[in-house]
Amino acid sequence: MTLTASLVCATVIAVSGAEDGPGAAPTSAPASSGPGLASAPASRPVPADLGKDLLKRDPAASPNARAVFQLLADLEQAARSGKPRGTVIGQHVELQNELYNASYGDFAGSKPAGYYYKKAADITGKLPGFVEADLGPGYGQSAWGVGNERSYSAGRWPSCEAKWQYADDAVDLLKAVWSGYPRAADGSYGTGAGGAQRNCDGSTTVLPDNGGAPAGMVGMSFHEPYPGAPVKSFENVLCRSSPRMTDPKWFGRVVDQAGGTRENQALMEDLRFLADHLEYLAAHDVPVLFRPYHEMNNQDCQRSFWWSGQTGADFKKLWMITYRYLVETRGLHNLIFVWTPVSWDGAPGVEPWDYYPGEGYVDVVGVDDYSGSPTDPIGTGELWTKRYYDGLSAYRKPRVLAESFAVPVNSRQKDTLAQTPWTMWTVWGQSLTERNVNPGPVVNRLADVKDTYNSPLAITGGSGRFGANQDWSALHLD
Repeated sequence: MTLTASLVCATVIAVSGAEDGPGAAPTSAPASSGPGLASAPASRPVPADLGKDLLKRDPAASPNARAVFQLLADLEQAARSGKPRGTVIGQHVELQNELYNASYGDFAGSKPAGYYYKKAADITGKLPGFVEADLGPGYGQSAWGVGNERSYSAGRWPSCEAKWQYADDAVDLLKAVWSGYPRAADGSYGTGAGGAQRNCDGSTTVLPDNGGAPAGMVGMSFHEPYPGAPVKSFENVLCRSSPRMTDPKWFGRVVDQAGGTRENQALMEDLRFLADHLEYLAAHDVPVLFRPYHEMNNQDCQRSFWWSGQTGADFKKLWMITYRYLVETRGLHNLIFVWTPVSWDGAPGVEPWDYYPGEGYVDVVGVDDYSGSPTDPIGTGELWTKRYYDGLSAYRKPRVLAESFAVPVNSRQKDTLAQTPWTMWTVWGQSLTERNVNPGPVVNRLADVKDTYNSPLAITGGSGRFGANQDWSALHLD
């Protein structure tokens, strides 16, 4: 094992006590401070080849981003060698729905920011090892905005705008998971005394406690309403609401950067809003698994996003515009780019290979799988999610199950994490709970959630009392 691998892999839980068996701890691991938990030194050198594949794409990639990527790369390599070390259990958090949608979740009414991040611990006593938030899609406003005026928004975006508080909370939650909340130094993250932030709309935000120390990895998706949309809402993220429905040349104008079209200028305005928030996270050394323009291979305009179902060439133009603006123009080197088509069994997606932006512009590959379930997997006798796990293997990159209604371990398929050892498995929003106001198509029983988080192949988050089996502070190199 190289120094690069041992630096990051030594912090991953040994998921089996059998020497050299599935999940065996690497022999170069330092002495642990608890079962499976390695102590991170106060400071450590950054090996030149740490995250070497990320460095190929971005030679200026931040040390923390390199460490996160290396952890995923090491988990991927272990899985390919037939000795999986584990899967990071993730949770997507829909902050706009938690705050403003009274019919969302397992009780009627507004929820605190990060409700479904904390919910995993309410059920299992453990937190996710990864959390993903979203700056889009808005919640019915006519323009981008923010809650409290902040360093990254002052003079750039309207502040104290109705129903934009969730965008501030998204940034805060990601920073709090990466750094730990509350922190001993100030009792909070970016807030006042007692860890409560008073918002300009009169509300108060208190983020979920995750132990006061680094608690996991973080990511961001961007459900962007179509460029120029008069209302920022989920409905306007959908293809059926976009100009594409009546104007087949519209998308071409969106990606016509050389022509300086009105549609392209609207796209760049959206990306500026996104970049301003990501820039703040970069300034605070927070690496972000950034997952733009997902499910691009869905061909049904009634059920897909405005960027979906384009030609492969046009989609790649959109990806490249976004990539070059964020990395080259804005200088964001904390990003790990994640490409995730939707499940390609024809319901709803087609094979996605023509949409792949290229080796130099993607770091992690994955799938959003909503076509099957553990009780009704697609195909005849086909193992749940295996079609996508195997299909992505040729890219030789870390593979993630980026979105699913279902937790991986359940009564119908107990060995999912061994059969298809994705490096991460992320559950979508309210689907984590079984008795929701508006139930989804897949129901996770509480026993399934507990079995998932207690699996010896599950890598969980938090610190202190949450009993994480990964020393997340070992990824902090800056």
